[in-house]
Amino acid sequence: MSLSSENILLLGSILLFISIVASKTSFKFGIPTLILFLIVGMLAGSDGPGGIYFDDPKIAQFLGVVSLTFILFSGGLDTKWESVKPILRSGIALSTLGVLITALSVGIFSSYLLDITLPQGLLIGAIVSSTDAAAVFSILRTRNIGLKGTLRPLLEFESGSNDPMAFFLTVSFIDLVLHPEISILLWIPKFLQGMIIGAACGYLFGKAMIWLVNRINLDVQGLYPVLVLSFVFFTYSFTDTIGGNGFLAVYVAAIILGNSNFIHKKSLIKFYDGLAWLMQIVMFLALGLLVFPTKITPIIGEGLLIALFIIFIGRPLSVYVSLLFSKGLNNRKKLFVSWVGLRGAAPIVFATYPLLAGIDYADTIFNLVFFISVSSVVVQGSTLSIVAKWLHVSVPEKVKRKFPLDIELREDSKSELVELDIPEDAEAVGKAIVQLNLPKSSLIALIHRDNKYLTPSGDTTILAGDHLLVIADSKDVINEVYQRFGMSSDS
Repeated sequence: MSLSSENILLLGSILLFISIVASKTSFKFGIPTLILFLIVGMLAGSDGPGGIYFDDPKIAQFLGVVSLTFILFSGGLDTKWESVKPILRSGIALSTLGVLITALSVGIFSSYLLDITLPQGLLIGAIVSSTDAAAVFSILRTRNIGLKGTLRPLLEFESGSNDPMAFFLTVSFIDLVLHPEISILLWIPKFLQGMIIGAACGYLFGKAMIWLVNRINLDVQGLYPVLVLSFVFFTYSFTDTIGGNGFLAVYVAAIILGNSNFIHKKSLIKFYDGLAWLMQIVMFLALGLLVFPTKITPIIGEGLLIALFIIFIGRPLSVYVSLLFSKGLNNRKKLFVSWVGLRGAAPIVFATYPLLAGIDYADTIFNLVFFISVSSVVVQGSTLSIVAKWLHVSVPEKVKRKFPLDIELREDSKSELVELDIPEDAEAVGKAIVQLNLPKSSLIALIHRDNKYLTPSGDTTILAGDHLLVIADSKDVINEVYQRFGMSSDS
């Protein structure tokens, strides 16, 4: 069956529905959701029972770029600057030096293993050099994996910011394959130009979004997401047009916007979270349709060896070198960062660039990258919780919220809303709330105990295992609340 204007909406809606329903199964059996989206696309494709013929890498690339743009934007909106500041240097090192080390090591290995030229091997290394934002964001957030210290912001910042470097290396190595005579030294100013322009445009357009959203005063609230949508498109395309990195610009703009006060902030964040999920499904379905499983079978052996090299050598090497001088990250945390080297849709999207450039080995590269990415998400994505527990970097007692409430504070409010789990050794255990001398500007709104919700009073006794919903005027007050309970706010 071929896609046409008459059936594309029908088929698209059916595939979307199947993907969403399949995601419920993935949570139950621990299968990464994104893999199911790919599988649905593959089953619907030419080699599957669906029989939908789709062999247009240009359309797949367009859908992939648009999807990655909104996934990065949504991830940036949810990135808290206060959590990023402590890990900024480490995150930048991973997203630049780490990507470069991965590309070089995997490229050299691929060249030797596949008996291809070094530039071709380096091209494969560049394409698979970055962790995938869609995979990292979705797995960490949908699985509610609680991580100690700064691990979570580090991993999310890395995955959101390393696509620009991988994209630059991919395009550069394509040029090297096509024009072996070019000097690699020419890449340095080009790289700096792309990153500087990208960061600058991201900052300026992020500030412009805030200014416009707060002042335009639209009569229809539903137009605000559309307004921001136009800015996202413009930020990427304008930055790319003037020689900057559009992915970086979008991510920086989103961080600027997400850490500022603007009207309808909560609804906009929810809208783009839903849009990011839609983009993930569309992207993985399209890439699943594009691949021909019969072409992957002959390269499974080589693909598996490259995937194992990335997981156990390339990624750990890049992490340990990049974080060599990072404080606060012990070997267990570095090992976990190494394990969260999830490849996903981004490398597959980048693998369409050699196809469109007309490189001889491009078809094999695409199939190899597809197999490597799927292997990474299956092996690493499905074991993140297990590895986190094994390395003692998870905090399971805070994994899932117990209050089924959707409480939103005013966007210009400095108030804080937190949930506290009371451990057995907390000083507050056995004491009445009135005995804790909590700050006057704090309030215990609810207590979850024995599968019941209690409205506390001053004489309510705190018990081990209680889960508290606390409202306070500021973060300083929250820290004081932690102290009165005999707990650490970092625990």
